Amino acid sequence: MTKALEGVRILDFTHVQSGPTCTQLLAWFGADVIKIERPGVGDITRGQLRDVPNADSLYFTMLNHNKRSLTLDTKNKKGREILEELVKICDVMVENFAPGVLDRMGLTWERVQELNPRIILASIKGFGPGPFEDYKVYENIAQCAGGSASTTGFDDGPPTVTGAQIGDSGTGLHLALGIVTALFQREKTGRGQKVLAAMQDGVLNLCRVKLRDQQRLAHGPLKEYPQYPNGKFGDAVPRAGNASGGGQPGWILKCKGWETDPNAYVYFITQAPVWKDICTVIGKPEWITDPNYAKPEARLPHLKDIFATIEEWTKTKTKFEVMDICSEHDIPCGPILSMKEIAEDQALRETGTIVEVDHPERGRYLSVGNPIKLSDSVSEVKRSPLLGEHNEDILRNVLKFDDRTVLEALESGALGAAPSIAAK
Repeated sequence: MTKALEGVRILDFTHVQSGPTCTQLLAWFGADVIKIERPGVGDITRGQLRDVPNADSLYFTMLNHNKRSLTLDTKNKKGREILEELVKICDVMVENFAPGVLDRMGLTWERVQELNPRIILASIKGFGPGPFEDYKVYENIAQCAGGSASTTGFDDGPPTVTGAQIGDSGTGLHLALGIVTALFQREKTGRGQKVLAAMQDGVLNLCRVKLRDQQRLAHGPLKEYPQYPNGKFGDAVPRAGNASGGGQPGWILKCKGWETDPNAYVYFITQAPVWKDICTVIGKPEWITDPNYAKPEARLPHLKDIFATIEEWTKTKTKFEVMDICSEHDIPCGPILSMKEIAEDQALRETGTIVEVDHPERGRYLSVGNPIKLSDSVSEVKRSPLLGEHNEDILRNVLKFDDRTVLEALESGALGAAPSIAAK
């Protein structure tokens, strides 16, 4: 079966998480991703958080599936020549270097266009143009600068970062969309272009409901927030704990076993259309007609009491029992799942969301598969490459070097030491 991005060649200069998230997604859709790495060193994540001695870490393997690895010393004369030959034949170049690095390598946008007017140069930076554009940014900094941390956590506690990697992986997903959009536009214009995804911008895009609430705050208190009606609102959106952030109030509630199980909880939403069912299920039928509870607006000042009452019911049942009962009544409710529970979820394995991957150095491991499912382009998750594993393969089959030219490249030191395992 033909893959959606088959025939698209990506020159991958990315490292760590944000860029590799983007290029891995493109590789899952069928693009030929050539990952450029430093000889003898490679992507720094190969050795970070290592759990198996002398093997690539899960940090690296889970972000670099379906790619080919080419080690290249871009300061070496022959290495620079190989790099420019790759620029000439690739459709996209992706990088997440610090600002100015590409220019110092001699790959200014003007030079890149001179080599290949059709190439798309896609970049991830911490900040967009402005006073902070030269500042170094990592995941949690992006969350803080993009509005997530200031609005996450509880009102009486500090700003809090999320477990989800919305700064790194989130921005990588945004960049992937920008790349395929630029490829589509190129079909009409014939020209390449620059694509920029700033981490601050990506986080803010995912926090748009908080920017919505910042504007609503000017017209009165945010009644769905737990600060209402007895707390105080300042001039900025407050931290809202586990409030839903939408038009339907919600909260995390304890379930049976919560005393010993840190994840024996559910998220329960008091959706207006099923309010009568909620009252019936939790044994409070009088709330259906009580003027303090009958209408959504009337319930807002009483949300803490409402959720406390619902919690007395949820504590008598497991989180899955609560979910089953609520589902029968179309009440929105979901269990708090631990990573252990998710890793063991057979349904996620059957859909390819969780996959097992074989690796020649570390053996079998679990990874996240493609979260986007195309009916005519089914993703296959292939292991990440060993460092420099595809050096000769790329020289011969991509750049079409003959034996003499391949030998010259190897002897020049441009690619470092030869890999110890053949490409698979």
